[in-house]
Amino acid sequence: MIKQIAWNMFKKTGNIDTFIELTKVENINKNIEAEKNGINQNQGDNPIGK
Repeated sequence: MIKQIAWNMFKKTGNIDTFIELTKVENINKNIEAEKNGINQNQGDNPIGK
């Protein structure tokens, strides 16, 4: 979704910096979601603290 917004902004403004910044934001969001999912998946598997 962010990638589409970035592409539309680039088409309107011609500013590649805007496109690059928004794609970076998209990548950060993907990394955050992956970390959340990884943490949630591993919570029951950790024998330390039980």
